Amino acid sequence: MGKWTLARKPGRTLGVLLLLLLGLLVLRRLDWYRLVPVWLRNRQSGLQANGPRFTLEDSTFWILGGSMHYFRVPREYWRDRLLKLKACGLNTLTTYVPWNLHEPERGKFDFSGNLDMEAFVLLAAEMGLWVILRPGPYICSEIDLGGLPSWLLQDSGMRLRTTYKGFTEAVDLYFDHLMARVVPLQYKHGGPIIAVQVENEYGSYNKDPAYMPYIKKALEDRGIVELLLTSDNKDGLQKGVLDGALATINLQSQHELQLLTNFLVSVQRVQPRMVMEYWTGWFDSWGGPHNILDSSEVLKTVSAILDAGSSINLYMFHGGTNFGFINGAMHFHEYKSDVTSYDYDAVLTEAGDYTAKYFKLRDFFGSLSGVPLPPQPSLLPKIAYEPVRPNLYLSLWDALQHMEEPVSSEKPVNMENLPVNDGNGQSFGYTLYETTIASSGVLSGLVRDRGQGYTRLRILVENRGRVNYGDNIDDQRKGLIGNIYLNDAPLKKFRIYSLDMRKSFFQRFSVDKWSPIPEAPTFPAFFLGALSISLSPFDTFMKLEGWEKGVVFINGQNLGRYWNIGPQETLYLPGAWLDQGINQVIVFEERMAGPAIQFTETPHLGRSQYLD
Repeated sequence: MGKWTLARKPGRTLGVLLLLLLGLLVLRRLDWYRLVPVWLRNRQSGLQANGPRFTLEDSTFWILGGSMHYFRVPREYWRDRLLKLKACGLNTLTTYVPWNLHEPERGKFDFSGNLDMEAFVLLAAEMGLWVILRPGPYICSEIDLGGLPSWLLQDSGMRLRTTYKGFTEAVDLYFDHLMARVVPLQYKHGGPIIAVQVENEYGSYNKDPAYMPYIKKALEDRGIVELLLTSDNKDGLQKGVLDGALATINLQSQHELQLLTNFLVSVQRVQPRMVMEYWTGWFDSWGGPHNILDSSEVLKTVSAILDAGSSINLYMFHGGTNFGFINGAMHFHEYKSDVTSYDYDAVLTEAGDYTAKYFKLRDFFGSLSGVPLPPQPSLLPKIAYEPVRPNLYLSLWDALQHMEEPVSSEKPVNMENLPVNDGNGQSFGYTLYETTIASSGVLSGLVRDRGQGYTRLRILVENRGRVNYGDNIDDQRKGLIGNIYLNDAPLKKFRIYSLDMRKSFFQRFSVDKWSPIPEAPTFPAFFLGALSISLSPFDTFMKLEGWEKGVVFINGQNLGRYWNIGPQETLYLPGAWLDQGINQVIVFEERMAGPAIQFTETPHLGRSQYLD
């Protein structure tokens, strides 16, 4: 007798299930309606802009939202963070979708593990949260190139965020794949997504009037049927309004609130008002201060926003971490790259702990709800492990012999145009350029972002993060850009090593390749140690006193950059990424190694500066 499966006999199976369910109803006298999740009932009109208020199924609806990015939080902690969002009195989750992480190579998509967007959205639904999705394609978000994939820059004529054919063709293929995943998650299809944002802060870029209508149509043509929104700050609001999409605003102060809401009324008349991004803090840059926004100021502004009749989204509710090399940068008067931590001085800390902002906002939102809020989840435990003293070492120059054959080129080639990764170039990490010189002299050329020269001539270039906001995103190619000159003569015949430092990169370095650490190590170099954990692992923070600048890898996971110029002084290490037993620790250090890697229960984010 063959197996009886749902696929083979759906009618019989459905009948049996219905009989069983009816039996339960009779026996337990349950209400059928209450068996159906709230978010699956009466799906007809969805979120709408009706006069001055939002409505959801014809009932007045206030959006009380919080931003959290699945790609910045270990998947094992999504539930913990979302429970804390719900317990704060919020009803809506907002998240960006990073194109560069989901399509790292043209036509090759990754929605697995920590990038499982669908699982994140469905988990929010399980918690009883609605979702506003912000799929870009450009998202800003203090992420490398604003979430656009670096392989777009292989085209020397590329014009990002315009209707340039090379860009729209790539967007179309990406949206074909992405929207097939998003459409079933929409409210009218039984999912939690009640609104979708069209691009992101385009008014402050505004290089092509046909672009935003193109993105709107691209969403609608692929089945997006929920309310469409735009989102702009004070610099772009006037030029960011789009027919057929509700304009929302991004701000931090009560002064901006009055100015921007007045403008919204003038262009949208009687429409619901929403602050899509109320900035609860701010991001940090290497070499600068740690930015802080006082919790009392946050409470006053949130209260003022709601008193003005506006819905709100807290950006960020929980910032998380720029794990790996995904951080972005700013470049106005000078180039400044973002730190690894995306703590943002948000409502929850980088490690998901409560703050004064959380408690004040929870009391405030609780006073509005009319019903008791869910209990606050317990904090995840932290621990300070014993210091790790690396005992093995491999200089970068010795490591080169174990790597794939370098690219040979008559001239330097920038990262994005290297013939690696199936023709998609290099997105992140370092690139080493090597050539022979016959004499000493003066070197000149364009290096992005940071290069170090060595005899024979070796130039190690680090991509510290592509700019994520501003007019110059088309000009974000990394590595050596054009020729490098010695005494005004261009150098030739380069050997170029792509050092992306992905997991596969370290698989080449078996134990026999490493040596004991000498008294005077040659830098840059890799240092290998072991963290031994006897019980269940807990979260911790790594502190690299005595080290100067580099990257840390735990069990193959890239925790991100450290740099002794601050402000960030520790790296967040999630316990979910540790094993009971021996954990491999690799540090890539550029200039100076300390004696040990220390651990602490609390983060050190450096000297602070209060935001105005």
